[in-house]
Amino acid sequence: MAYINLEFYRGKRVFVTGHTGFKGSWLCRILVLAGAEVTGYSLEPPTQPNLFSLVGVEGKMTSVIGDVRDFTALKAAFDAAQPEIVLHLAAQPIVRDSYKAPAYTYETNVMGTVNILECVRQSGCVRSFLNVTTDKVYQNNEWAWGYRENEPLDGYDPYSNSKSCSELVTHSYKSSFFPDGKTAISTARAGNVIGGGDFAHDRILPDCVRAVTAGKTIVVRNPWSTRPYQHVLEPLFAYLMIAQRQCEDPALAGCYNVGPDECDCVTTGELTDMFCKAWGPGAAWENRAEANAPHEASFLKLDCSKLKYVFGWHPRWHIGEAIAMTVEWTKVWTSGGDIPTEMDREIRAYMEDAK
Repeated sequence: MAYINLEFYRGKRVFVTGHTGFKGSWLCRILVLAGAEVTGYSLEPPTQPNLFSLVGVEGKMTSVIGDVRDFTALKAAFDAAQPEIVLHLAAQPIVRDSYKAPAYTYETNVMGTVNILECVRQSGCVRSFLNVTTDKVYQNNEWAWGYRENEPLDGYDPYSNSKSCSELVTHSYKSSFFPDGKTAISTARAGNVIGGGDFAHDRILPDCVRAVTAGKTIVVRNPWSTRPYQHVLEPLFAYLMIAQRQCEDPALAGCYNVGPDECDCVTTGELTDMFCKAWGPGAAWENRAEANAPHEASFLKLDCSKLKYVFGWHPRWHIGEAIAMTVEWTKVWTSGGDIPTEMDREIRAYMEDAK
């Protein structure tokens, strides 16, 4: 692989918050395959069914169930792990849920970031820290070009805004407590991810899967909203690349957008059309806009020039390939197939395409 060597992670002590979520479960599978010593800290899996129970890493890593808002429990797990690398994914990640529970969203996404950075600050073992945020951290003017890392941060809804705050917290800790670069600190602002094993509600691909597997028509509430969609392996390998490279050269630490090329920024309706075509007979959708629905951005793109320039990175799978992989994974799951084997196949396929 041109821009990341997974051999770097062999034997490394890696601490992952949010490891029972969709991204976290895929990340743990990659790290276990790489031979890392992984400790995860997270709430119980957020859905039933859930990917973490299917991923096949039980007994191959340390899984601690806990809340990032609980500093005492988090620090106990952290101190036991003595990590060299920390990947912070824990979050309340759903925009519409943030309208229902704004205080919980801020407590988790802001104070959770403070708590994990306090663990890093009070330890002497961490060489590389990455906070995973979102493309929604930017003040969204709904313009036609992608946001760059130097654009103003001011997410609209409580989820997006709390992630903007998480970015600011990280920058403050970096400036205040880690100016010598002995602990390299970065943030990664990723676009929307799709892939097998996402069972979350209020996300378009999981909604598609639930509908077709139940023999129902897919309901799309806003087919005209444009988002930067990418397969989940794209940002995960970018996170691992950033964490590795800044560990080797702290001067590379910073904030980075992680998203697809412009050709893969599609509307929700186009994405659903592609899913239905990939799924085959029995898949269809209808537009059912909601009256008085909470605000969600209708147009959002990222400019990922910085990541490409600094690391030589570029996306590997286009949106069609990402949807095809999601459908393949789902059909393995619905047929009672071997999920860890399918995940390893997709991981190796991605790495092969990345050479």
